[in-house]
Amino acid sequence: MIGILIFPGFQLLDATGPIAVFEFAARFASKTSEVRMLAVNAGPVPSSAGVEVLASSLASSNSLSTLVVAGGHGVHSAIECRETISFVRQLAQQGVRLASVCSGAYVLAEAGLLDGRQATTHWGRAQDFISRYPKVKLDPDRIFLRDGDIWTSAGITAGIDLALAMVAEDHGDVIARDTARQLVLYHRRGGGQSQFSSLLELQTPTGRFSALLSWAREHLDQPLTVEILAEQAGLSSRHFARVFTAETGSTPSKAIERLRLEAARERVLSQGELIDRVAARTGFQDPDRMRRAFIRAFGRSPQSLRRASRGI
Repeated sequence: MIGILIFPGFQLLDATGPIAVFEFAARFASKTSEVRMLAVNAGPVPSSAGVEVLASSLASSNSLSTLVVAGGHGVHSAIECRETISFVRQLAQQGVRLASVCSGAYVLAEAGLLDGRQATTHWGRAQDFISRYPKVKLDPDRIFLRDGDIWTSAGITAGIDLALAMVAEDHGDVIARDTARQLVLYHRRGGGQSQFSSLLELQTPTGRFSALLSWAREHLDQPLTVEILAEQAGLSSRHFARVFTAETGSTPSKAIERLRLEAARERVLSQGELIDRVAARTGFQDPDRMRRAFIRAFGRSPQSLRRASRGI
């Protein structure tokens, strides 16, 4: 049986996304889907959206093989609940496979289960998570991570990616692929979280370079040298390069490559555009140059990513 641990203020899709994956996987595997919502107090549990979900008590989890911990803004109250933390520790001692979606990683970390392990969570919570749990080897750019019998995933929909990987482990790759197709999902989503948040991640609290980055994303097919960017920002090249790096944590050239990679990946996956044209439209110009950048960033070539997205 698979348990989904929820608490007041949990994120609805953190729980229901993996449930949908497990439901269809069980159908394709010709097995009964056994998934149960669990909470400290049995009964209706309000999600962050206000929708209530009925949950069973923690005491009804004797036959669990897997526990998935949901995230949500209520997680900070959950990590202060002794019963919740004791529960996940006990399951870990019993050898139950544990997983978290988004900020559900806080629960596993608070229980000490992620110390010395690789883990991930939503990129927007990375700094707070690192400050709270410095013993965890956090990689904020991963969609999901597995370290032994403990799995962690990034924000919300990444819990679906994690659940599909669990299905592949439990039922095989064919069942996982069929499940992904039924749900109209990528079987394996390439890349990391930064691909979905390059503009946000590069922007600073002062917003000093927000307009410049937005302008650059609209002109990726043009040469975007430091000199051109500096002129657009109204600064000298030397001063611009120094200030931009200090405020964004990235050099101008690396920032432009990230924006190009993000735009190119979107075009590769969402359109039937020729790879050569994608390279030209996103400023890589040379398809081989784009291919090398894709392999460095995503571990796959553009053609490989496109085939994987189509289940080929």
